[in-house]
Amino acid sequence: MSSFTLADLERIVSERSLADPANSWTAKLVAAGMPKAAKKLGEEAVETVIAATAQGRDELVSETADLLYHLMVVLKVADVPLGEVMAELEGRTVQSGLSEKASRTAE
Repeated sequence: MSSFTLADLERIVSERSLADPANSWTAKLVAAGMPKAAKKLGEEAVETVIAATAQGRDELVSETADLLYHLMVVLKVADVPLGEVMAELEGRTVQSGLSEKASRTAE
């Protein structure tokens, strides 16, 4: 198992976002702003669903890696630290997922 974490990925995205957009995909996405970053996240989400339902394990692993990377880029553009997301997830673990979902207001 790898010792690489989402916190490591967040740090790398942050560092690469400062590069010249001509030389870094991360910097290019960040410079393009939320519409481009969110669009790429959505594309990767769809590709991950396709991999999960109609492709093999290797494709699912690859697409999930792409999805997590693009999620970190969206969080960077939105200036939302991964720690805030993790704190939200941690707070949700005090009750069952079904109870937590039932407690949300209707959307």
